[in-house]
Amino acid sequence: MIHSSSNLVRFAPFAASRAGKAVLLALFSAGAALALSSVAHAGDFKAGAIEIENPWSPSAPNGAKVAGGYFTIVNHGATPDRLVSATAAIAGKAGIHQMTVKNGVMEMREVKGGLEVPASATVKLKPGAYHLMFMDLKHLPKRGESFSGTLTFEKAGTVNVTFDVTGMGGPAMGGAMNPMKSMKHGHDSMMGGSMKAMKPMKGMGN
Repeated sequence: MIHSSSNLVRFAPFAASRAGKAVLLALFSAGAALALSSVAHAGDFKAGAIEIENPWSPSAPNGAKVAGGYFTIVNHGATPDRLVSATAAIAGKAGIHQMTVKNGVMEMREVKGGLEVPASATVKLKPGAYHLMFMDLKHLPKRGESFSGTLTFEKAGTVNVTFDVTGMGGPAMGGAMNPMKSMKHGHDSMMGGSMKAMKPMKGMGN
C-alpha cells in the first residue's frame, strides 16, 4: 500500500521498468485468479436447471457422532424437481431431515421421498429447518476445512459440491452457538454424548 508521495516517487521508476511491470502483472493475475476461485467455490455447483449455493457445515466438537449440512437450492427451470439423496466424504451415510417446533416441543424427522424444489423457486436448508444429517462420521468437520459431497436430484441428476466448514453458528454468525448442538438425534447427540441425560425429543427415537 502507498502511504505517501515519497513512496510514490520511489515506486514509479520500478513500476516503469520491465521487471516492475512483470511483478505487477504477476500480482494482478494471482489476485484475479484467487478472486475467481473464491466466487466459483462459493456457489458454482450446477446440474441441469439446479444450482447449489454456499454449501456449509458447522464444525463439530470432539466426540460428536453426527454433523449437519446446509445450502441453498435454486431451481432455474420451469418444472419442479426433488432432492432425493446425498452423500458426504466425512460420513458413512447422509439423510434429509426437517426440524420443527410444535407446542413447544422440538421434533426431528427424516424427509421421506425427498425434498421438493418447486419450479423457478429457491429452497434453503438451514439450522432449525430442512437440513442434511451426516451420520456414521469418519472424520469430524473442523473449522477452516472443507469436504466433498454429492446431492442427487430426481430430474437434474447428481451435483458434486464442496462443503466449507465454519464456526458452529455458520458463515453469518461468525462462530456463535449452533442451535442444533444440544439436540438429541437418535441415541447420539451432536455433543458426542454430553447431553445423554436429556429427555429424547419427540420423533427422535429412544
